[in-house]
Amino acid sequence: MFIIIHFLATSVFLTALEPQNRTMHFVTEFVLLGFRVQREIQNFFFSLILILYLLTLLGNGAIVCAVKRDRRLHIPMYILLGNFAFLEIWYVSSTVPNMLVNILSETKTISFSGCFLQFYFFFSLGTTECFFLSLMAYDRYLAICRPLHYPSIMTGKFCIILVCICWVGGFLCYPVPIVLISQLPFCGPNIIDHFVCDPGPLFSLACISAPSTELICYSFNSVIIFGPFLSILGSYTLVIRAVLRVPSGAGRTKAFSTCGSHLTVVSLFYGTLMVTYVSPTLENPGGMQKIVTLVYSAATPLLNPLIYSLRNKDMKDALKKVLGLTVNKN
Repeated sequence: MFIIIHFLATSVFLTALEPQNRTMHFVTEFVLLGFRVQREIQNFFFSLILILYLLTLLGNGAIVCAVKRDRRLHIPMYILLGNFAFLEIWYVSSTVPNMLVNILSETKTISFSGCFLQFYFFFSLGTTECFFLSLMAYDRYLAICRPLHYPSIMTGKFCIILVCICWVGGFLCYPVPIVLISQLPFCGPNIIDHFVCDPGPLFSLACISAPSTELICYSFNSVIIFGPFLSILGSYTLVIRAVLRVPSGAGRTKAFSTCGSHLTVVSLFYGTLMVTYVSPTLENPGGMQKIVTLVYSAATPLLNPLIYSLRNKDMKDALKKVLGLTVNKN
């Protein structure tokens, strides 16, 4: 599913953006400054980000393999987790490889089309993550608040349909604002004080003021961020009300523990996301914006598999088998 969307979106955007470079835009490439520090510190950043990237691929890849191989995990909760881990692999890959190349590069350039393609996939995958977090919260609501009806509602077929809606919906949200930004005249300078193509710096490089386009983009960001967030908040409000009615203290603890990992991931992802994109980007200090972006684009995808696996016995057992850490007993 994702590979098909990736191919179609790439073809469409390359076709749409290239003619604009020849007829309307003077700028044919951008310069991503990244972290403007000494070479020794840049080498440290390169090593750190590379290690985070490799560990992210390993951790999330192990979860995908565990869910696929272990039949005990072929239930909606783990199907969602497996898709979420697969999403994290692509999410981190949409920016980090280019970030690593940028650190070592002397020119630090990215083509006009390449910049907007990165913009599209980074934001589309981020939107898909928002949808998945909301869907996972809904799954927990059904499991805790409507346990008797859960098997009949969250069937395997219905779960797959919801997963497909998350993937497709995430990639259908951002073409409009990205095309609007790409239509702005960029006549120079072409230097972006960031390590990713971000709407705030792009707006500042446009030759004309575009308040209506900025309003549309920030409105899109707010709706995409707050829509799923309010859904998550509503789901867990109902979950907390249901759990507090449980007479047994042990029962309440068990119910809260099943939601704790998801709430931790939601807090990490949405906390950094709201700081960066809900308020206008131009008002955020450049250094702080880079750090926050680095956290949710490189560090959070690494923490997510750790958070989910370390709090779940079935997932830990499946991961041990995948990693060859389980000794077979004769």
